[in-house]
Amino acid sequence: MLDNFPRGTICIEDIEMGMTRHLRKTVTDEDIEMFAQVSTDRNPVHLDDAYAQDTIFEGRIAHGMLTAGLISAVIGEQLPGHGTVYMGQTLKFLAPVRPGDTVMAEVEVIGIDHAKRRVQLDCRCLVDGKKVLIGEATVLAPSRKFD
Repeated sequence: MLDNFPRGTICIEDIEMGMTRHLRKTVTDEDIEMFAQVSTDRNPVHLDDAYAQDTIFEGRIAHGMLTAGLISAVIGEQLPGHGTVYMGQTLKFLAPVRPGDTVMAEVEVIGIDHAKRRVQLDCRCLVDGKKVLIGEATVLAPSRKFD
């Protein structure tokens, strides 16, 4: 993974509107196989070249939730980071991610409720500058008061 910021925690007291964090990851055949094993989703569109060639995708694609997991990595490791609790997530898949694609997963702060420690994040994943996934997340951010 190629992170743009160190992993750690940004407490609610330090989060600002418009703040962004991202990471880049090249999705490998091994990633897809491991995700299939962990999730038990062995849909052949992800694993079987011959089968996938005859689908609308004309080739194998990564699991959508593998791509969405990169959003989770940015949230859990960078913004807000360690100690963050997911409260909700919406996702819209716009295009497939294929083995060998480098995905940039990015989150941006679009809302802050300091009293409730809630942060709303715009989430997106891009391949070669093209959006492949969009959505929003609501998370409970860590606070220095509790650390």
